Amino acid sequence: MARPTTKTDLLAAATSNYEKLNALAGELTGKELSEPFDFSNYKKKEAHWKRDKNLRDIFIHLYEWHQLLLNWVHSNQNGDNKPFLPKPYNWKTYGDMNVEFWKKHQSTSLEDAKSMFQKSHSEVMELAETFSNEELFSKGVYKWVGGSTLGSYFTSNTSSHYEWAIKKLKAHKKNCARI
Repeated sequence: MARPTTKTDLLAAATSNYEKLNALAGELTGKELSEPFDFSNYKKKEAHWKRDKNLRDIFIHLYEWHQLLLNWVHSNQNGDNKPFLPKPYNWKTYGDMNVEFWKKHQSTSLEDAKSMFQKSHSEVMELAETFSNEELFSKGVYKWVGGSTLGSYFTSNTSSHYEWAIKKLKAHKKNCARI
């Protein structure tokens, strides 16, 4: 699916990929749920291939990024000019932030992680609904968004992020089938 450029496309892509992710997660067998992720045979360099060990970690990662988006938008709407990534992180060090999210939730149950993710997805979708197409996809509408569009942040934190999670779960299922 092409990257959304309209509100309608954004909402449709986010909903579609959310449903695909939940369906895939719901199809995981007991073995696939209990077997830790192991992507050591993949020639991928991104840190997340080593970081996330199970479905809970995926749900928590998505939940925490939803929180970043929700807090960023609400803060800036209320006149508190905040960057998207909290201090001390930036776009070169956000991997460290992801590790902190991972550490923070190692005692969170899968059920709680799933519930948190589902609730935050709903909150993000409700927030996206409050903006017009122009507010989401025209540059320069909000100074605090910088040179991008608000819609690109919503896309990155929903449909695109869900695609990432789907790919990861499919790779895990493939690994489990080999065992």
